[in-house]
Amino acid sequence: MSDSEFENRDTNTGHEKEKPKERYIPPEPSDDQEVLFGGGISSGINFDKFDNISVKVSGEDVVQPVNSFEECQFRHLVADNLKKSGYKKPTPIQKYAFPSIMKGRDLMACAQTGSGKTAAFLVPIINSLLAEGCEPIVSNEFVEPQAVIISPVRELTIQIFTEARKFAHGSTIKCAIAYGGTVAIHQAQKLMRGCHILVATPGRINDFVEKGRVSFASVRFFVLDEADRMLDMGFLPAIEKMLEHPTMVPVGQRQTLMFSATFPEDIQRLASKYLNNYLFIAVGIVGGACSDVEQVIYEVSKFEKKAKLVEILRTFEGEKQLALVFVEQKRTADFIAAYLSENNFPTTSIHGDRLQSQREQALCDFKSGYMPTLVATAVAARGLDIKNVTHVINYDMPKTVDEYVHRIGRTGRVGNRGKATSFYDASFDFPIAKDLIKILQQCGQEVPCFLSDSAPTSGGFFRGRECQAYGGKDARKFNNRNEENDNDDNGFENDNQHSNSFEPAAQEEEECW
Repeated sequence: MSDSEFENRDTNTGHEKEKPKERYIPPEPSDDQEVLFGGGISSGINFDKFDNISVKVSGEDVVQPVNSFEECQFRHLVADNLKKSGYKKPTPIQKYAFPSIMKGRDLMACAQTGSGKTAAFLVPIINSLLAEGCEPIVSNEFVEPQAVIISPVRELTIQIFTEARKFAHGSTIKCAIAYGGTVAIHQAQKLMRGCHILVATPGRINDFVEKGRVSFASVRFFVLDEADRMLDMGFLPAIEKMLEHPTMVPVGQRQTLMFSATFPEDIQRLASKYLNNYLFIAVGIVGGACSDVEQVIYEVSKFEKKAKLVEILRTFEGEKQLALVFVEQKRTADFIAAYLSENNFPTTSIHGDRLQSQREQALCDFKSGYMPTLVATAVAARGLDIKNVTHVINYDMPKTVDEYVHRIGRTGRVGNRGKATSFYDASFDFPIAKDLIKILQQCGQEVPCFLSDSAPTSGGFFRGRECQAYGGKDARKFNNRNEENDNDDNGFENDNQHSNSFEPAAQEEEECW
């Protein structure tokens, strides 16, 4: 039984605990320009280092990259919104994604976390919709969005929606959102006002499609963000259900875009079925950590963690910095948040058992600095882009190095410097040691002796799903290899060349974000 499953059971009866329900209606998003354009992360002191990151592109008729926004010839409104957002020049993924999407190509894009993936697909989509001048299609019963963007978790969905509104600000483009934990009829009513761009979680959008509130008949762009996370969470059937829906525009008549930090085997197989003559873009070390994050690892037993956490937080007490603390269990998140608050560190927490209103309030308090420390389980690890997060602390080490990379990627974003501190207990964390050493070495950072001593001498690579074949390489190149090359690395990213056929059951909408 997993930790999350255990935590959802009544300790007296052993039965599944019924989750509290609420009729939550999110507040209306602000149209104030200061709010809209002030929440993003500006490019940092190391932004120019992005120019040295290697980019590999494969596919037929590869599109030439751009080196400036001016080369893209974006519409004036889009270019102006980019400038207001603090964008000065495109990141590596944007240099290739912008022209590829604008030329109508399908895309699979791998890039490190914090490298501008969201803008890489939103900006050209909005620019194309404006160029076409399409009106939102609404009947008396359903809406037909022209762009559908699917995200695995609620908070990331809200974040993408906010970014879409920002880049479309001042235009006729209407953006809408659909996610669980909120009153469905309220979201449906807002949808019926019309929308060009719909950002949604898999469960909620499929619910609207089944009830006839949403049709895919006018989809020009279909985007899967954090695609590997979606498969980890068991959403593959939900994705296929959308792509095979009778109203969905056929392959070749729509653009399908997949963005993520990793692309394991089963996602590349999905791409071969639902993408048309796509380009594969891999930026930097796929699955690697950002070199702008200083990684520090302490050997700390589970009984010493609380004191060590307080010691670290005191080092930047009084500064306008945000600290994100990751734990493995929901009950630990609440316990540590209460403990820190008692020690005069204003702290809040987020995890899967909190109501949606509580989750959103916790993040609001954290972003504003009212609660400068946030204790979170893995629900917050993917995709969050929060200004002024200068320190990530792994109170509990994750089970896989992929999760580690995504956690520490909440800081050191878009060329800004950040710090990640991790508590390592050899009694529990030794399975991740070998991969952790590899990540540190790739970033040119010091490997502690205790980590080398506790690392398994063979095997034991706990990367997660991308331990499967292909990893960050183009599956088509792998499949087209000649027989005489069969003895090389076979396109596997990791040393343990095996395939994991386990498919997790889809998590409940209430369990994920």
